[in-house]
Amino acid sequence: MFVVTVNFEAYPHEASAFLARVRTQATDCLSIEPGCHHFDVCTDPTQPERVFLYEIYSDEAAFQAHKETPHFKSFDADVATMLRSKVVETWVLST
Repeated sequence: MFVVTVNFEAYPHEASAFLARVRTQATDCLSIEPGCHHFDVCTDPTQPERVFLYEIYSDEAAFQAHKETPHFKSFDADVATMLRSKVVETWVLST
């Protein structure tokens, strides 16, 4: 399994709108993409502008396909001006 983690920092005045949009993205990924098995949206209770994603895909190819979907491209465009920073890391799930 292929794991993706993303650390976002939204601008404080965009935190609420960003969180709503990322939750929609999580729902879309899980319902539309057969290669997406897990998509957690985590927040920092003391810093609502900080959001952490934990995603699990069948393999790297499924993640690459995810980045080409219309819902991902729409999400990426929608949140571009809401973010102070975005850090994406990839991992392999060891069992």
